[in-house]
Amino acid sequence: MTAAVAGAPARPANIAKVALTSLAAASIEWYDFFIYGTAAALVFPKLFFPASLPPAVAQLAAFSTFAVGFIARPVGGVVFGHFGDRVGRKRALVTALLMMGVATTAIGLLPSYATVGLAAPLLLILLRFAQGLAVGGQWGGAVLLAIENAPANQRGFFGSFAQLGVPAGVVLANLIFLVMGSTLAPDAFLAWGWRIPFVLSMLLVALGLYVHLRLEDTAEYQALQVIEAEKQEAAARALAAEKGISLDKAKAQLRAARGSPILRVIARHPKEILLSAGAFVAANGSFYIMVTYVIAYATKTLNVPRTTILWAVLLGSLISAPFVPLSAALSDRVGRRGVYMTGAVLAGLWSFPFFLLLDTGTFPAMLTAIAVGLIFNTLMYGPQAALMTEIYSTEFRYSGASLGYQLGAIFGGGFAPMIAAALLDQYKNSLAISGYMAVLCTISLVSVFLLTLGRSRSHRAAG
Repeated sequence: MTAAVAGAPARPANIAKVALTSLAAASIEWYDFFIYGTAAALVFPKLFFPASLPPAVAQLAAFSTFAVGFIARPVGGVVFGHFGDRVGRKRALVTALLMMGVATTAIGLLPSYATVGLAAPLLLILLRFAQGLAVGGQWGGAVLLAIENAPANQRGFFGSFAQLGVPAGVVLANLIFLVMGSTLAPDAFLAWGWRIPFVLSMLLVALGLYVHLRLEDTAEYQALQVIEAEKQEAAARALAAEKGISLDKAKAQLRAARGSPILRVIARHPKEILLSAGAFVAANGSFYIMVTYVIAYATKTLNVPRTTILWAVLLGSLISAPFVPLSAALSDRVGRRGVYMTGAVLAGLWSFPFFLLLDTGTFPAMLTAIAVGLIFNTLMYGPQAALMTEIYSTEFRYSGASLGYQLGAIFGGGFAPMIAAALLDQYKNSLAISGYMAVLCTISLVSVFLLTLGRSRSHRAAG
């Protein structure tokens, strides 16, 4: 539906303000999600699991709790997608921000295994699940906040501001751990210093209040609500007259018959949801190997100092960040699929020199490996928000886009660090991990090729 209808709200005068708010929401939310991955690589194996476990087993256990967040993400996509389509994008986003802030702060306050035993990893898993629920809901809200307020020919560019929150979150997460690690003695960092990055996530509560008080819901969603209200009013009057019931009762019956947005989108677009998930596995899986698993690999396998690999990840993320909006803007001009598929091919090819450079253990080579890999990754991640949201109509766009995105996150990034660690343990060679990354890229390449999304269809779905 377009917003150009009688009684529909106008687009906000300052789309830049909306886009920057979307960026801020995504950045802090992803910061919370990523500090868990960094802590899982550096401190969780020692703090939340028995000291008797072999180091490799403890690392796998810590990465398995990391994966729990990804398992929760599609659940969050379903729950928040339902309410985002029913009661509004803004309300769903605010709730997701508050949930993430509380869960992440609570992780920073958890007692260790030495203090409370088995309760420590169980509570860690529970809070990681809550983080996953929040991220599952946040992505759709932050993306649609920008895209549904943007001009039709710039949806890729403005949608990429929410995507830009990912490298921003990586930079913030690694920077805070670098600061804490460089200013504290190792024992102090392990005892309490790692907790500070988690407690700082209470900033999300303040941002959630800002979004709630200062921003309106998206122009497209408000326009849809106007049209739907008119339709429902007319249908309810007709039903009340036909059955001789009150107008309120007729409205209640129509609401019950309407069904859930998530069920409607699954019934109408099952292929698109599955292909969207397939399209995302490479961008997500390769990304988490390059920013999360690489920290454990460099420090434990290559014996690289922690600060060295953290700086490589941080600078690689900074270098690649401008390519997110650039690739998205390019997709506005030449189409989403071509840009996305180019990224999948380049990322797949780079997966082999990636570990060859990393294995040198030198900072310039490691930085090159991560920066180039992340740049190729942005060719997929930049246009992704627009590609996934343009498939669905406004009435169930939050549900459909979130479900495809979060299912891809499970099979992509959720298990990537754990699979990479298991492959290295089994084959004693990083070539196996490179092959795994190449397989993910092949899956995404085929999925995007099959995802029939042309410009004409994009405008129909969006309009």
